[in-house]
Amino acid sequence: MHHDIPVWVYITFTAVTAVGVLMQALVLLGMLFALKGALGRVNEVSKKAEENVLPLLATSRSLLEEVSPKLKVAAQNALEVSQTLKEVSQTVRTESTHVASAVDDLLKKASVQADRVDEMVTGTLNSVANATEAVQKAVSGPVRQVGAVLNGLRAGLDVLRNKGRDAHASPDGDHFV
Repeated sequence: MHHDIPVWVYITFTAVTAVGVLMQALVLLGMLFALKGALGRVNEVSKKAEENVLPLLATSRSLLEEVSPKLKVAAQNALEVSQTLKEVSQTVRTESTHVASAVDDLLKKASVQADRVDEMVTGTLNSVANATEAVQKAVSGPVRQVGAVLNGLRAGLDVLRNKGRDAHASPDGDHFV
């Protein structure tokens, strides 16, 4: 079986295939130029990164190597300070409890002593008041008596002085006062 296909079909098929391959080659060539341009930009970015980032990374690394021991020492110091502060805090709490207890005892004792002093002063003032009253009674009674005796003597002397005058005086009659 032999089929006769006209030649123009072969030529058309070959031309279409050639145009397709040519278009594919042009697309691939366009992709190549685009990729070259992108690769050129990537190279530029890569160079800039190498120029800027690599020194920054080196500096960061050296800084980290330099600071790392200091940070370790600082962390240890902070831990020691924290432990010391805990101890000091506990000591202060204990001592403040002791001080508060001592102050409470002192206040209780001072209150008891103040009550005792108050009782003593009150007792003393009462005794002084009683003694003053007794002295007043002891002194004022005889003083009144002496005053009464003196008043009596004065009255008696006045009467005696006036009797000598009354003997020479004329009787009043109805003028008695």
